[in-house]
Amino acid sequence: MRVFITGGTGFVGSALTRLLAGEGHEVLLLTRSARGRTPDDPLVRLIEGDPTQTGPWREAAGEADAVVNLAGASIFTRWTSAAKQRMVDSRILTTRHVVQAMAAGPAKPRVLVSVSAVGFYGALGDEPVDERAGPGQGFLAQLCQDWEREARVAEECGARVVLTRFGIVLGPSGGALGIMLPLYRFGLGGRLGGGRQGFSWIHLTDLTAALLFCLNHAEISGPVNVTSPNPVTNAELSRALGRVLKRPAVVPAPAFMVRLVLGEFGSMLLTGQRVLPARLLAAGFVHQFPRLEPALAQILT
Repeated sequence: MRVFITGGTGFVGSALTRLLAGEGHEVLLLTRSARGRTPDDPLVRLIEGDPTQTGPWREAAGEADAVVNLAGASIFTRWTSAAKQRMVDSRILTTRHVVQAMAAGPAKPRVLVSVSAVGFYGALGDEPVDERAGPGQGFLAQLCQDWEREARVAEECGARVVLTRFGIVLGPSGGALGIMLPLYRFGLGGRLGGGRQGFSWIHLTDLTAALLFCLNHAEISGPVNVTSPNPVTNAELSRALGRVLKRPAVVPAPAFMVRLVLGEFGSMLLTGQRVLPARLLAAGFVHQFPRLEPALAQILT
């Protein structure tokens, strides 16, 4: 299978590329600059281009058997007006151009696996939800709805569309842990606010395996939650990190301070979500790291 990936050189994309190439698939990675870079694997080829703009890169996307759309500016920042616009443009414009490229390519059965987020469900606190739940309220929920709507346009050209709603991805050398670990290693980590808010997470290994699972299973389409079957609370996350790192995790961040520093994004962190991967489990997917503490131990020790 020839797989075209946007966002393929990032934290998730790099791991997915290794998995796909290891399985014998040809991988086309879209990158803004390919100059002077040569992939280690002969099955991997770099395609230069900016996915938020049209360009020659779209020919490679149109000729692929599958497209995995991972591009999107990070949400782990203070949500200023400028930051929000970057989040919107990087997702909506990229997805729109990818779908247009697929529509213009040779007619064949194809699949688009397009990333979304559990933010689709809005701020729910500790109430468990699965794919049957409707959209929530707020900036991130609306962004996810608009993002998924752009991806679904690919169905008009006969593509199978899978909307993978990611939880917080835990893995080495990046992601959420890259932000959290410095504080915990200095003994300054702790729960956010009251700590009762849900934390929906996924080990990087399980996430990439789930993406490959969706590519390989033609019966899967529509929304798919890519999370662990065992979400935790923020306080449980904090205690587990402390135990794995053998550091105290007793310095809570008061709710008012989280909101002061992170604004609207901070408010979302204080409410959280408990999202379950019902469709993956029903399709027979098996998580290698279903529980948090063993997952953290594998990553950090």
